[in-house]
Amino acid sequence: MTNSSNQVTLRIGNINDAEAVLKLQKEILSESEFMISVLEEFEETVEQIRNWIEKILANEREKLIMAESNGQIVGLIVFRAKSTKRLLHTGSFTAMVKKEFRNQGIGKLLIKELLNWAEHNPLIEKVSLGVLSTNQRAIELYKNMGFVEEGRKIKEVKFNDDLYVDDILMYKLV
Repeated sequence: MTNSSNQVTLRIGNINDAEAVLKLQKEILSESEFMISVLEEFEETVEQIRNWIEKILANEREKLIMAESNGQIVGLIVFRAKSTKRLLHTGSFTAMVKKEFRNQGIGKLLIKELLNWAEHNPLIEKVSLGVLSTNQRAIELYKNMGFVEEGRKIKEVKFNDDLYVDDILMYKLV
């Protein structure tokens, strides 16, 4: 995977990534109209992110994959498993890619890597996600990768008094 002249590599996240993950999350929240949270309400600390990463690493049903270019984290995908006994076979993911690295195949690469992990993990049978109905590029990517819409939360996200957006729920069995 290349970005201009820069090589992009994927690797498993670790607790030493906490500061870079926090920086990426804040950057994405400040620039993206496709996130549910806004920067003003995001109050995580490096220590909280470190603890969050530790919990993911300790759970064989969860995964954190980083996309890196020239030593800089440019994207990530995280799969969080359900904890209820009857839902242990499923979980959902969130993916983020820095603005200047979007539309270069990094998101697709992250999803492929996650799906490969999920397909080889005997504990995971269903991978889910939520995507805003206004995020057409992401919806097309997910469909092209075999995800299917299973429902919508109508007017789930309110941007202002006149603008509501549906949250589309999608899944893929692995």
